[in-house]
Amino acid sequence: MQLGEVARKHHTQLRGPAGELRYEEAFTRDGFDGPYSLLYHRRRPHTVRLHAVPHGWKAPRPAPAEVAGRALAKRHYRSGELATAPSAGGAQIDARVPLLFNDDIIMGVVFPTVADPVFIADGDADQLLYIHRGGGTLHSMLGDVHFAQGDYVYVPRGLIHRFAPTTTTAQHWLWMSLTGGVHVPKQWRNEVGQLRMDAPYSHRDFKRPEWNGDVADDGTRDLVVRRAGVWHGFRYGDADAPFDLVGWDGSVYPWAFPILNFQPRVSSVHLPPTWHGTFAAKGALICSFVPRPLDFAPDAIPCPYPHSSTHCDEWIFYCDGSFTSRKGVGPGSISHHPMGVPHGPHPGSYEGSIGATHTTELAVMADTAGPLQATAAALGIEDAAYQDSFV
Repeated sequence: MQLGEVARKHHTQLRGPAGELRYEEAFTRDGFDGPYSLLYHRRRPHTVRLHAVPHGWKAPRPAPAEVAGRALAKRHYRSGELATAPSAGGAQIDARVPLLFNDDIIMGVVFPTVADPVFIADGDADQLLYIHRGGGTLHSMLGDVHFAQGDYVYVPRGLIHRFAPTTTTAQHWLWMSLTGGVHVPKQWRNEVGQLRMDAPYSHRDFKRPEWNGDVADDGTRDLVVRRAGVWHGFRYGDADAPFDLVGWDGSVYPWAFPILNFQPRVSSVHLPPTWHGTFAAKGALICSFVPRPLDFAPDAIPCPYPHSSTHCDEWIFYCDGSFTSRKGVGPGSISHHPMGVPHGPHPGSYEGSIGATHTTELAVMADTAGPLQATAAALGIEDAAYQDSFV
């Protein structure tokens, strides 16, 4: 896509009304081999100085004593309980709470109450959030992305941005930090990368950046950059606000995707979770379960069948509706079923689903190739009775 002014040809001069030269910045992925965008600045974009900035969420660490002897078991975490923790609230850059993680993904929740006070660039991973409650605006150099309850929000690795939640409603966001990037699953793309006509969503379903032209400068000059799990601080000069673009074009930009724009598949018999695959990442498949008709074969069993997942962990963030296969979970619950342990519906759910014609469930799920570890924060909100509730 293209917004604002760009040069006639890349790497050639673009000048302003008075003849002033614009500065082109190449925003690339995979070195110079992958997708990219070209950004045109009023000023040089690389003039920051080192400066200590006390912001940035803490890298996840397991609680050694508790985790070392922890049994292999199905787990349930009540993420909503963290909303009343003393550390809840504030800016999302500081208030994120990691809950489960491996080398490919960190997932957690956050309950922001104010806008980010600094500019942010994550040099470690792409960010994918799900807005369980609330809404707001993602401000970036490439434009504003407005998001609402039920939206996924994507921030490319390295993009300078800030989040500004609305202050009129409570916020509860699920977030994922994905080191291997985020992309559309290959089964939904044709050979030139376009979404297939049988994909569960179309290009029109995404909320793209809206060009904000001359952005009002509120005087913020501090930038934090995450690299190797550590936050590093920088400061722009007084005359060097980073949101100074006159235009850009390319294929790398932030967006939002309303989960209810996902078009569910319906079959005569139960379909596996891959049919609900929405976004893919290195070591993870993110799925959307949305309200839909259920299986229509006369003898179908709509409830998910018990299964032994020998090569992936599974977590589900329960959003809203009635959850057919689970008891004791509610909005904001997170179930974690590790590889090596057979899992499935709660007692009575399998049989009780026979004859059901539709479901109102809304949930975000991820299968991860690597085993997930829990943080101390996760242990503090765990439902200890969950494993035995399947007996």
